[in-house]
Amino acid sequence: MEISAAVVKELREKTGVGMMECKSALVESGGNVSEAEKILRKRGLSTAAKKAGRVTGEGAVGSYIHTGGKIGVLLEINCETDFAARSEDFLSLVHEIAMHVAAAAPRFVRREDVTEDVIAVEREIARDQVLKSGKPPAVAEKIVAGRIEKFYAESCLLDQPFVKEPDKTVGQLIAERVARIGENIQVSRFARFVLGDTSSS
Repeated sequence: MEISAAVVKELREKTGVGMMECKSALVESGGNVSEAEKILRKRGLSTAAKKAGRVTGEGAVGSYIHTGGKIGVLLEINCETDFAARSEDFLSLVHEIAMHVAAAAPRFVRREDVTEDVIAVEREIARDQVLKSGKPPAVAEKIVAGRIEKFYAESCLLDQPFVKEPDKTVGQLIAERVARIGENIQVSRFARFVLGDTSSS
């Protein structure tokens, strides 16, 4: 079913949960906002949203070197306490996300990190392609908006489908771990190195 952007926005404002998670819950609930809110609570995502403003002064720097030593990743993930930072749950999350970065090559941590310049270029390319295909302008704008969402899903770590479980995003994976550990968890930054590629992030 088609879920309007306004309904997604309403649920996001009520719960503080990301757009993709809100949309998924609304699809599951048949567009019912209060049911979607319950779904998010069952998934532990609204708990994660409540913790999102808390200070993350601890954490870990993790690394992953892909077999053969051709790709390497350094990653910083933060949490609230040293106790959580040393827990097996947290350290396994750091390792899983480092592996994901090696495999999926995100360019940004979150969509808020994407500059307006980058989005303007992506929008211009998408609009040009759609208009050349003969679509009317009103339809073209909807297609362009969809292509920008796809760009976020491909380029932003938190929006990418998690490589080991593609039915959930990396953001959802982190939110589940927040619910389990009981602390705010934030990906701070990452660097991905590819042997011989000086443009690696």
